[in-house]
Amino acid sequence: ILFASFLGLGMSVAILGPTFQDLATNVNRNISSLSLIFVGRAFGYLSGSVIGGVLFDIMNHFLLLGVSLLVTTVGLYLVPFCKTAVLLIVMMSVFGASLGLLDTGGNVLILALWGDKGAPHMQALHFSFALGAFLAPLLAKLALSTAVPAENHTEPDFYHPTLNRSSEADSESLFGVPVDMNLLRAYAVIGTYVLVVSILFFALFLKRYSKQEKAKASVQTFRRAKYHNALLCLLFVFFFFYVGAEVTYGSYVFSFATTHAGMRESEAAGLNSIFWGTFAVCRGLAIFFATCLQPGTLIVLSNIGSLTSSLFLVLFDKSPICLWIATSVYGASMATTFPSGVSWIEQYTTIYGKAAAFFVIGAALGEMAIPAVIGMLQGKYPDLPVVLYTSLGASIATGILFPVLYKLATLPLDRQRKENRKSEDQKALLSSSGLNDYEDENEEEDAEKWNEMDFEVIEMNDTMRHSVIETSRNVLMEPTAEVSYQTLSNALVFESSLVDTGNSPVKHLPETRTKGTNDE
Repeated sequence: ILFASFLGLGMSVAILGPTFQDLATNVNRNISSLSLIFVGRAFGYLSGSVIGGVLFDIMNHFLLLGVSLLVTTVGLYLVPFCKTAVLLIVMMSVFGASLGLLDTGGNVLILALWGDKGAPHMQALHFSFALGAFLAPLLAKLALSTAVPAENHTEPDFYHPTLNRSSEADSESLFGVPVDMNLLRAYAVIGTYVLVVSILFFALFLKRYSKQEKAKASVQTFRRAKYHNALLCLLFVFFFFYVGAEVTYGSYVFSFATTHAGMRESEAAGLNSIFWGTFAVCRGLAIFFATCLQPGTLIVLSNIGSLTSSLFLVLFDKSPICLWIATSVYGASMATTFPSGVSWIEQYTTIYGKAAAFFVIGAALGEMAIPAVIGMLQGKYPDLPVVLYTSLGASIATGILFPVLYKLATLPLDRQRKENRKSEDQKALLSSSGLNDYEDENEEEDAEKWNEMDFEVIEMNDTMRHSVIETSRNVLMEPTAEVSYQTLSNALVFESSLVDTGNSPVKHLPETRTKGTNDE
């Protein structure tokens, strides 16, 4: 359902280009005086991104996405009925706000559902947007096939006096039946599709989470990088240059090819189509690439491809073959950068509504500012390939910014790894020294045991010596002098033998008693 919503988002954004002339005719204005319609939509887009960033942190995602799609449906139905330029600009602002809210919410919901494992889903989400942007001009061409062709609105029509004034009928009514019903048909088809998707989101909102899903959501880990705010600011600048270069090249490559490279209009249109065609195809292929490659790897490959192709575009800006090949490579290289960038930052810090809104605003500002500035510079310096210089400058900027982003994100991790290695080495040293201490303690314990055994033997010898002396004294107390003399001499010999041999006296004691008895 989320992919279907981004398909509708792509169609809603891209439908304005091929129907712009018809909308100007519908409000009785020329194209130059109605250019504020793009400013109004861009301002609404920025406002919707900011509002969505706040609301998605405190409200149900499905409810907000359903409401934003419902507002988009109302805008798509009402835009063809607007009969004044002011009302059309206001309607486009509201329409843009709903699109900005949907863009922010879609990225946040992908990250909330799959986290840092959602790289393929993120690629599929943005492929759906590219597919919708590709289908919208085809749908407009089918719906407006019976309308007056755009070639009939030549340069004088920009200054036709009847188109620069507002009729009395316009001042009386704000809404009215469109001049061309095919215009209504094109917007109504897209609006009906978006309405169906919004109903599906409301159905998801009404379907309560099960207890298991609630428990799973509550267990989700929250990561916050040490340099969280710095990473978001750098990512803001990164997306500013990337999206600005993407939109600038896609918008001005046609005029560049006709005025600077000398191509025919049909060839220039083909060059424009191949840029967006390779862009959409590679976004589709990136769904499969994301399953086997890390987001950082995809960003590096994209930066290398965009830098190489833009450099060739600048060096060989007059060569048609180089323009065709380099434009194809440039479109393919730009395809995966935005979704890969969102998936990459999620690996290091958790992205919620406000953070997602912040870098979406950076992308929207790049989409607004860079094409406007390049348009003025191209008009001031028509002989210079300003569009190609912009592509090369943006590629250099993103090529420098991403290594800085990577270093800033991984710096705390590198320090933590070094600290872990130091702690592991310390533990290993402590364990080895502990083993040596254990061996020393065992040796000391053995020595103490041997000393205790020696003391016990000495104590036994002293005890037995005292007992022998006592026995000898008792014998000396008897009246026979010979016996006492012999006993005393035997006792002295026995005592001397104890000192000389160190053996236990238990073996000699019975023998002494026996001799004494025989002598008696």
